[in-house]
Amino acid sequence: MTSLWQAVRGRTATAEDERSISTIEDYAALLQETLGYNGWSALGITQTQPGQAAEKAPTDFVGYAQMFASNPVIWACMVARQAVFSAPRFQWQRLNNGQPSETFGTSELSLLERPWLGGTTQDLLSRKIQDADLAGNSYWTKFAGEMVRMRPDWVQIVLERRMHPHGGHLGWRRYGYLYQEPGCDPVFLWPEEVSHFAPTPDPLATFRGMSWLTPVIRETQNDGLMSAHKKKFMENAATPNLVVKLSREVTPENFAKFKDKMDSGHKGVENAYKTLYLGGGADVSVVGKDFVQLDFSKVQGAGETRIAAAAGVPPIIVGLSEGLQAATYSNYGQARRRFADGTIHPLWQNAAGSLEHLVAPAGGLSPAVRLWYDANDVPFLREDRKDAAEIQGIQSRTIRALVDAGYTPESVQRAVGAEDWALLVHTGMFSVQLQKPGSKGGAPASPADDGTPTEEGA
Repeated sequence: MTSLWQAVRGRTATAEDERSISTIEDYAALLQETLGYNGWSALGITQTQPGQAAEKAPTDFVGYAQMFASNPVIWACMVARQAVFSAPRFQWQRLNNGQPSETFGTSELSLLERPWLGGTTQDLLSRKIQDADLAGNSYWTKFAGEMVRMRPDWVQIVLERRMHPHGGHLGWRRYGYLYQEPGCDPVFLWPEEVSHFAPTPDPLATFRGMSWLTPVIRETQNDGLMSAHKKKFMENAATPNLVVKLSREVTPENFAKFKDKMDSGHKGVENAYKTLYLGGGADVSVVGKDFVQLDFSKVQGAGETRIAAAAGVPPIIVGLSEGLQAATYSNYGQARRRFADGTIHPLWQNAAGSLEHLVAPAGGLSPAVRLWYDANDVPFLREDRKDAAEIQGIQSRTIRALVDAGYTPESVQRAVGAEDWALLVHTGMFSVQLQKPGSKGGAPASPADDGTPTEEGA
């Protein structure tokens, strides 16, 4: 707490600052003095102006994590997103006249390549997308040469009102981040110290993100109920409900004995398909519906598809039954392109932008350079061998044509690789086909050398 006080106040702590912080009210009072602005508190506990002063951390992170661990559809969608999202590596990319150009690496990128001892870029990105899927936000900071994950439900975004010169308030600005682990002192971080990845903005917040699981909570609950129904159906001998009628003369004691004996001999999976024997006066009838009558697979499949749609994952990618009925693996490539272009590439772009300021060189980043992702080695995005051969053939013909046109081979390779024609450098010489046959020194043929008889020659 003392370090937070010093960091915000910008001065050495005094005896007055060394106060006892034992309750959340004490902490809020201290923050009211240190981070206060016109009467609001960073934690939003006490304030005199309307509106919140901090975008609170999600309180449903643990519940969403339990859904991930217990629901197979959510598990499959999140693992599919994680497997592809964690595959690329990061590079710097030059912007040539505002157009994306070639990529290169520097020593600063080692922080993303080895984010912690034994960690890899894949480990970093796997954690990043998992937090974003479950909490809508992923927070990282750099400390002691390593990337440090901050659990999203322990982070609050501290806000400050913008005061317009003409008077009045104009929204909020991000003042910093407050991270506090249970039972530990809080840590205040400035915005430039935190990588905040929030791919789906929360419409009720300014900076906080929202999990894609939020709109499918009911679908998740329904899917769980359907699985529970299937479990109960199997536990009750995999048959619809039965109604057994007995004659009026049966006493309550005999009825209870009959019920106990029937349950012990015909209830449960171990008693499935046994022959039912009844004494005189007992009449059995079937009530309820079986799975076929309920169209169970169709009902459950529709809910699974809605969950996959919220995740941005085509059902065929994760092998959901309804996706396989609507399509086959012959058009898997189309679903793969939809998943890559509509879901993964935007996530990569957002992740690169959120990490850029943490790995920027000490002197700052040039406006003509940005942090970008290199997906050339991502197996999921590789074209099939025929398409790859066709692309290489087109590129080789392009390289040959440009070299024949007089461009340097080195610049041609760079331009074709980066898809940026502005990188081409001309040698000043032209192909021999542009020369008159028999011309000396490579000089262009003069008009008199075009084979037309001159007056003198005539």
